[in-house]
Amino acid sequence: MARFGFGRSRYGPFGWRRVSRPVDLVVALGLLGLLAIAGAVLQYKLGPARMLAGAAQAIDGDSLRLNGEELRLEGIDAPEFRQSCRDSAGRDVDCGRAARRALLALIGRGLVTCDIGRVDRYGRGLARCRQGETDINAAMVRQGHAVAYGDYRSEEDEARSAGRGIWALQFERPEAWRKAHPR
Repeated sequence: MARFGFGRSRYGPFGWRRVSRPVDLVVALGLLGLLAIAGAVLQYKLGPARMLAGAAQAIDGDSLRLNGEELRLEGIDAPEFRQSCRDSAGRDVDCGRAARRALLALIGRGLVTCDIGRVDRYGRGLARCRQGETDINAAMVRQGHAVAYGDYRSEEDEARSAGRGIWALQFERPEAWRKAHPR
């Protein structure tokens, strides 16, 4: 009867020669383990996709606290809080504090909603935030209080050509300033 497919076969479903049931079990568990590891790596790379809403507090020009969680505005880089720039007369201007005040003005208008896609190397959620119909990330760049950092190139070009915010000053890019002034 085994000749007609009704009995036990020594071959698996794909024509592979069956070794033993324990070996099959170990191979199946190994494949499931690899899938679990791949899923964990993918989750780590993509980060948790979620949304937060509420009253926000400005930490600096590109960071805020929302519902007790610290978030970094994705795609922008604002001058650091202690960073200063120079005006055309050579006087120091606290452009880092000005960026924080600008963010405070944007988020102080009411309820802030942030979509968090990934986490940065410091464990902060990278967020795209809105206050009503206003895209906060884009507004910070458009007003000249932040530079584009991967996104918002057209807003940066607009602010630069209009001479808004830091584009009316002599400034060091925030990334370069952080390297020159480590904490």
